[in-house]
Amino acid sequence: MTARASVTSSIDEHIGQRIQLRRVIMGMSQKDLAKICGVTFQQIQKYECAGNRISASRLFELSAALETPVSFFFSGLPGHIERMPRNGQLPKTHIHDSGAVDPLSKNETLQLINMYWKLSSDDQREMIMKMLRALNGIE
Repeated sequence: MTARASVTSSIDEHIGQRIQLRRVIMGMSQKDLAKICGVTFQQIQKYECAGNRISASRLFELSAALETPVSFFFSGLPGHIERMPRNGQLPKTHIHDSGAVDPLSKNETLQLINMYWKLSSDDQREMIMKMLRALNGIE
């Protein structure tokens, strides 16, 4: 293993969080996702916590398994990324967060989405959307 492969970055952490987010939204366990991708659930755990880096081909497989474009995993990354040297070692990547909180990263959002899709009819979902629009002053 090279020195670079053992260094995780905030980008790896972000991608892992987005994998976990999408998996939870879809109601999948780590074991379910692992089975689809042909890996162990421990490997999925390592991807989600940025313990292991994800190759481009594996990220493509995950996007297919999670029924989302690869770009989903990068959504929310700020445009400004800088590399900082680490005492003669390979640089570590740092993401400069603008301070904005991604609502998709909150458990409350996941609960809301899951409850919304558990409603038994389109009419109920439409009523919820109308109520949310009214509360937010959107016509």
